[in-house]
Amino acid sequence: MIVPRPAVVMRTVMRKLRSAGSWLNNLVRQQFITRNRRVAFGLTVLTVAIAVAAVHVSEWWFSPGVMILPILCGGLLLWPRALRILFGIVAIGIIYDAAKDKAGAGIVATIAVTAFFADVLARTRGKLGTRGLRADRMMIELRDRIRAQGTLPELGDGWQSMVVLRPAGGSSFGGDFVVSHCDGKSLEVALVDVSGKGMDAATRALLLSGAFGGVLGSVPRESFLPACNAYLLRGNAAEGFVTAVHLAVDLGSGEYTLSSAGHPPAVRFDANTGQWHVTKARGMVLGVVPDLAGVPEVPEKGVLRRGDAIMLYTDGLVEAPRRDIDEGIERLLGEAERLVVAGFSVGAPELVTTMQRDIASGDDCALVLIWRT
Repeated sequence: MIVPRPAVVMRTVMRKLRSAGSWLNNLVRQQFITRNRRVAFGLTVLTVAIAVAAVHVSEWWFSPGVMILPILCGGLLLWPRALRILFGIVAIGIIYDAAKDKAGAGIVATIAVTAFFADVLARTRGKLGTRGLRADRMMIELRDRIRAQGTLPELGDGWQSMVVLRPAGGSSFGGDFVVSHCDGKSLEVALVDVSGKGMDAATRALLLSGAFGGVLGSVPRESFLPACNAYLLRGNAAEGFVTAVHLAVDLGSGEYTLSSAGHPPAVRFDANTGQWHVTKARGMVLGVVPDLAGVPEVPEKGVLRRGDAIMLYTDGLVEAPRRDIDEGIERLLGEAERLVVAGFSVGAPELVTTMQRDIASGDDCALVLIWRT
């Protein structure tokens, strides 16, 4: 009988251990290949540890209520399916602690309510395909891009501008937006108001701001509003109409063309007379008729001289329930007189604040002011 030598036996054992270790390593990698599984496993271990420690270590340090923490983390970091598996582990832990008289009805109810809101949070983020705080960062970046888009470019010597956007309810997004294009010789700016309020108007505005911004400067000035109308009709026309005002200014001569699509009339300041007056540009709202070519349009042309200014605004600044819009425009003209004294750049935000307070506006408000120095 041949007895294996100890060295041979040891090598055989080591080879089998390495093989088993490699198999176990591959198994672990396959099971925890995704971040979602790794996080779910970690939160499960944490939940079990809390449930056991509340009974066998110290209820003072490891109260069953601490299981709220992995539930909240799961709502932020896990997909809905993995989160609901975690809920099952939490339920087992709560039952175990309750059986040992460590968890009362108050703690159970608190954990149940927390789990409900965590599930809502996970499902909402699941629809966006994001985990953690990525959705929030994405919305913040989108907000910053929209704000940057609403800022008018530098117009050169002799020109200044001011844009004030105030979404309703203090939100970061609203149904009013501004797009502009400047090539150093001319400026085109459009102020757009999407019908409706709240999130529906805001989401449409987000979509249209990119589309209208791409059209502006890419088509002749007189074709901008018809092109926007055609774009709206290619989509879902039942979503509602859009009003807009389009201003094109020659930065050398000061000549301007003002076109309106159902928008409240712009107002112009004449430095020679020291008075504001309502412009005469009129037109059909966008998204209603198939072709604006057959609709009468009344643009306004003029010249901005030194000291002159032109102001575009949305109806949220002048329209109030049970009050005629003409009264709001008259009030705006009266308040605009203070702009000349306080200075256009300082007085524009104050003007918007005053008008919002005067008419108790619950709508989005926007104002664009361009003046020649």
